[in-house]
Amino acid sequence: MSDVKTLAIEKLKLLNPEYPELIEAIVVANKKIYLSLKTDKTKIDKFTRIKLQIEKELSAIDGIDSVSVSLTSHSESMQSKADTRAVTSGISEVRNIISVASGKGGVGKSTISINLAVAINQLGFSVGLLDADVYGPSIPKLVGDRQKPKKSKAGKILPIQKYNISLMSIGFLVPEDSPMIWRGPMVITAVSQMLNDVEWGQLDYLIVDMPPGTGDVQLTMAQRVPMSGAVIVSTPQDLALIDAIKGIEMFKKVNVPILGMIENMSTFICPNCKNESHIFGFEGAKVEAKNQNVDFLGDIPLEIDLRECSDNGKPIMLSKTDSTVSKKFLEIAKLVKSKIEDNSNSEKPNIIIN
Repeated sequence: MSDVKTLAIEKLKLLNPEYPELIEAIVVANKKIYLSLKTDKTKIDKFTRIKLQIEKELSAIDGIDSVSVSLTSHSESMQSKADTRAVTSGISEVRNIISVASGKGGVGKSTISINLAVAINQLGFSVGLLDADVYGPSIPKLVGDRQKPKKSKAGKILPIQKYNISLMSIGFLVPEDSPMIWRGPMVITAVSQMLNDVEWGQLDYLIVDMPPGTGDVQLTMAQRVPMSGAVIVSTPQDLALIDAIKGIEMFKKVNVPILGMIENMSTFICPNCKNESHIFGFEGAKVEAKNQNVDFLGDIPLEIDLRECSDNGKPIMLSKTDSTVSKKFLEIAKLVKSKIEDNSNSEKPNIIIN
């Protein structure tokens, strides 16, 4: 990997001795080069030409399948038109895109995402799941699979097929113990590629397991991807709810419909004495959903079976179909489906031009 980086920089020097000084970051992973350049926003046309020149030159390196160059110092508006076209083309056959988000990490968002995807599939729909958390991808572990994706005849990446779900995650592309030491623009580029360069095909629903927080990736995805709605995940704890509210406000500001809130780890029932304990508080997300004027989709208890199924790589929706947790996921899936259909069938303006 380091040899490829060195060779890439040497090639850039031959193109123009000043080009290496523009490099903000360069990463080589799975036969791909990701490179970000510091850009003067007043000379966007010039740097766009440089971008294309560099991508063409570095693509000629032996063993490299593709090169992605992002321009990191110019304004969002200069970048968004091209990026939006690219992202939209990659998901043109996807009917509905649902973001599963949280304001903070550690609330079980990925576990919710995979089980929600399986539940919607069990309702009779074709479903895909994109793990957009580049820094901490969890989906490969949750489905018990780390195989490398293959390429289609058209050169697109084929999603991993597991449990009748089409899956894509950076965790399928890099070693499990390899940290993603990337700056924001490179992460955005990687997520865009997992949308656009993947042959998703015809899907009724694509679930996007968003990274925690309300930073660059979340905002960029919300602005550039035509989302049908967002599901907010939180525990009942006040600390989690504070950040969940930020997530709700972010989606509202970019006009993404909030489908509702899910309260994860709502309660714990001891498997021995059967006593119920509200470890993280009582109905915090349910109350906050009412305060924020969004729907409450349901609660998922903290259960050993759910944790064990996740660790074993087989979602509880498939491992223990008759469990209370599985039934709750199925009810949540029905509510999400209903909300999407209601939004799609809502009255639209009828413009008549005489």
